[in-house]
Amino acid sequence: MGYELAEVNIARMKAPIDDPSFKDFVDALEPVNALADAAPGFVWRLQTEDDNAISIRAFEWDVRGTSGLLINMSSWTSVEALAAFTYSPGHLAIMRRRREWFHHVKDVMTALWWVPAGYRPTPADAEEKIQHLRDHGPTPEVFTLKQHFPAPDAAVVEAREGDPDWLCPA
Repeated sequence: MGYELAEVNIARMKAPIDDPSFKDFVDALEPVNALADAAPGFVWRLQTEDDNAISIRAFEWDVRGTSGLLINMSSWTSVEALAAFTYSPGHLAIMRRRREWFHHVKDVMTALWWVPAGYRPTPADAEEKIQHLRDHGPTPEVFTLKQHFPAPDAAVVEAREGDPDWLCPA
């Protein structure tokens, strides 16, 4: 069985998405999504009929006096592929402006975890993973780009490669 890397990031909005202050952000959605879709290692992203996920309702328990929450979810072939996109010039240009649109928070707002290849994570999965990461910190179950863990099958292969008798148990 293979695995894919699921990721979610959420952001607490300073204003409603249709507020004029969000115009540059909304205008950037299509080009940034196109960059992600074409990025090496990209597998899937959460979207609705309008090609983005801004209308998805999730994390209602985490809005805390904001104008709402935006959710971004996607799947990638590896941590490295996600990191390469995250720090690519086209994505960074928008990320550098995030404080214009979103509240700065100390809570964990991004989580990564391994899912079986082909599985599409749900907003409910994402809520559970964010909460687990907030409660327990990075673990093999859910982690961050800064502190990540190998896919479950990679860990088995690495362990077995270090054990010359794994093919021929006693």
